[in-house]
Amino acid sequence: MIAPTIDYWRVWTDSEGISHQSKQKLTDHQLKKFTEGASAIWVGNQYSGESSLITLVLPSGFVGEWHENPAPQWIIPLSGRWSVETMDGQVVEMGPGELSFGGDQGTREKDGQRGHRSWSVGSDAAVLMLLQVDESPKWNSAVNSP
Repeated sequence: MIAPTIDYWRVWTDSEGISHQSKQKLTDHQLKKFTEGASAIWVGNQYSGESSLITLVLPSGFVGEWHENPAPQWIIPLSGRWSVETMDGQVVEMGPGELSFGGDQGTREKDGQRGHRSWSVGSDAAVLMLLQVDESPKWNSAVNSP
């Protein structure tokens, strides 16, 4: 059996301080029992460390102008749609079932831009769940590189 992978968008900062987005994969899933009494399933331990769970509701028409993510964070859309534009000009639209990792801390201002901008898409609010993680986490190697 081939271990599954899970796609996500990673927002990251290059050595010049410019933010980018690239499609990445969560890997290293092992077939094992997750809890006593359950059948074996694919389990991938991607991170261990301190975290905070936050929910956001971006009203229809919301635009968050240029800013950095306040901390490294997983962003999970629960309902509605939202878009993210990075300094390299790439725009990615996401909705429920998609993942994003906001890791654009340490960007530098260029042409009035720094970090990324994000906005709700369409007539419905975008409801997002954020899992902010420790600044110096214990990442699985598959998550740690752009």
